[in-house]
Amino acid sequence: MKTSKILSAGIMLVIMMLGNFSYAQKTKMVGGAAMYPNKNIIENAANSKDHTTLVAAVKAAGLVETLQGKGPFTVFAPTNAAFDKLPKGTVETLLKPENKAMLQGVLTYHVVSGKWSAADVAAAIKKGGGKAEVATVQGGKLWFMMNGKDLWIMDEKGGKAKVTIADVNQSNGVIHVIDTVLMHK
Repeated sequence: MKTSKILSAGIMLVIMMLGNFSYAQKTKMVGGAAMYPNKNIIENAANSKDHTTLVAAVKAAGLVETLQGKGPFTVFAPTNAAFDKLPKGTVETLLKPENKAMLQGVLTYHVVSGKWSAADVAAAIKKGGGKAEVATVQGGKLWFMMNGKDLWIMDEKGGKAKVTIADVNQSNGVIHVIDTVLMHK
């Protein structure tokens, strides 16, 4: 009887440890902060020091409530360094209240309906013979392609962004961190 209690306690301990290990595997670090899969896109992005420009833009565009919604959404999240690549003054201009509609267009061009994991994107690329086209929430199109093991996204203007961190799972979708701001026509 005593042995079975010890065995049961040991099994419970292993199950709890595996559960914690599994949960830890799903949590990714982005911008020095843990991105928890049980939090929504805004709750997580707000903690990333690499996404302060994106978060400020989402707030200025009035999209916080939308990206806290049920989703699911796939967000291609440009880093601060990606925004820094834009011509000088672009971000400041977009953040002005009179340019809210333009800013919304830029930001929603980085969002796709549904939850597209890197595996889903790779499968679509394979099915498309090396390239996959997807419609954005903004109404434009993006194209996915692989270069070696790297996932790339091409925008409507021919610009390319590399996915630097894939599959950052959220309660309402997934974020893929990118190194360049995508631009629509």
